[in-house]
Amino acid sequence: MTRSTTNAINATLWAFRREFASVGVFSLVINLMLLTPSLYMLQVYDRVLLSQSGTTLAVLSMVALFFFAVMGFSEWIRSRVLVRAGVRFDEAVNTRVFRANFAAALDQTGRSPSQAFTDLTNLRQFLTGNGIFAFFDAPWTPIYIGVLFLLHPMLGGLALVFALVLVGLTWLTHRVTRASTEAVLGSSAEVNAFLFSKLKNAEVVEALGMLDSLRRRWRNRQNRLLAASGQSQDIGRRMQSLTKFTRLAQQSLMLGAGALLVIEGELTIGGMIAASVLVGRALAPIDLLAATWKSFFTALSAYRSLNALLAAYPEPVTQSVLSPLKGVVRVENLVATAPGRQAPILDGLSVEFPAGEITAIIGPSGSGKSTLARAILGIWPHTEGQVMLDGVPIGQLDRAELGPHLGYLPQDIELLDGSIADNIARFGAVDADAVITAAKRTGIHEMILRFPLGYDTPVGTGGIALSGGQRQRIGLARAIYGEPALIVLDEPNSNLDDVGEAALAATLRALKELGKTVLMITHRPQALAVADRILLLMDGRIRLYGPRDQVLAALTPPRPAGAPLQPTANPA
Repeated sequence: MTRSTTNAINATLWAFRREFASVGVFSLVINLMLLTPSLYMLQVYDRVLLSQSGTTLAVLSMVALFFFAVMGFSEWIRSRVLVRAGVRFDEAVNTRVFRANFAAALDQTGRSPSQAFTDLTNLRQFLTGNGIFAFFDAPWTPIYIGVLFLLHPMLGGLALVFALVLVGLTWLTHRVTRASTEAVLGSSAEVNAFLFSKLKNAEVVEALGMLDSLRRRWRNRQNRLLAASGQSQDIGRRMQSLTKFTRLAQQSLMLGAGALLVIEGELTIGGMIAASVLVGRALAPIDLLAATWKSFFTALSAYRSLNALLAAYPEPVTQSVLSPLKGVVRVENLVATAPGRQAPILDGLSVEFPAGEITAIIGPSGSGKSTLARAILGIWPHTEGQVMLDGVPIGQLDRAELGPHLGYLPQDIELLDGSIADNIARFGAVDADAVITAAKRTGIHEMILRFPLGYDTPVGTGGIALSGGQRQRIGLARAIYGEPALIVLDEPNSNLDDVGEAALAATLRALKELGKTVLMITHRPQALAVADRILLLMDGRIRLYGPRDQVLAALTPPRPAGAPLQPTANPA
């Protein structure tokens, strides 16, 4: 194994070179000890039975038992080393895989969230399973065949032919089953993705009577999967039958060849029996390779996939956050795009949001408001230009250090499975005083206390145990937990009633008094009352930006003289 400093998985595997070297040493001992049965039989038939010596038999038996004990101990140690190495290998790379997988999810690559960890599991299991033993034992096949040549050239030549036939069958099996196996994997992934996407919307499917229509579409995909699976199994079983025939034939033919040599006086009976056992030992690594061939290519695919993932999303080089943050946000020529979309979502935005002010971002649906919010937070991957926080590009700051300084309430509120306190505290160490302070500022303290378990009430997966308004207000408390310097709220009042609206207004005023920078996306004019500035976004461009009253005046059409008063139009 050669060392690679550019390949993440290779570099990690290289760190375990001593473990693999020790496995190689134990494999050498094991394979040497595996010659014991053949040599024991040879001595028993050719020496003990002829000499009729019980003492010789006892000594040979004790020596054989000792070698068997050494072999058993070596196999146990070899397996133990690999299992420990597999666990340490997983521990060495799982954090990087987790972060890279999370970055890929933010990048909206469409990759299955669990695929990276499935790949890691497949690779670890191969490294600690029988498949890796085949690679350590395979170099001994020529040595065993060489011993057969020493017994008789015909036996060695016959073993060599059998070895080549088994290698050819293994390669042929892989070749004829690869396409069908890939078709099964693709169809299975398609079926699973279809089911997962529909089960996420089970309530809509049931309410609108869409189940039968979706079942027909699922059945079409399932039928393709069954057809591909049946074809793959049929091909695989044909190859298994052919391989089984070859294995049985080689055992009988080798025994027959040995018997022929005994008849002709060119081999002893002990040599015949030993040769029969030895050829099985010589071909065992090839049989094991054939049995684990599929897992080898699964591990190889996982290895390549993990390398590609880690290469695409390397560990970022970040700098520490200098506290305290003021919360000054400056956007410089920001362009945001999305996969599969030609026109940019945001087209060359340049704007500065002063610290300690509340800015309302308004505009029609699809104008890029939510994308702007995500880009400012540094969580929209497809961007060009710069977003500066206190003069530092936000993408260069350490996310773990930056997180407590940011608050974010997304438009689609997702609470995580845990208690209300866990969610407000962002699943860190729960600071009871800070949690209660955040809850009181958002006006939900009394609401939480009315739950049977109070702050320890579980919210369920995705916050299913709560109403939309309750999830939004708990999400708001999470956003302001710890008094972050920059708070971004995306439609914070979309699910609120009048009481919630009033609580939101009070929360915004409190944040303003604390000198926090707040960016708030809203469609409701009531929320504009607490804003210092308004930014109007249309078609990914800034149309108006300035103090609230000036922007509202620019948005309000002049009233002709003598015309009756009309209600003010929604500026959003």
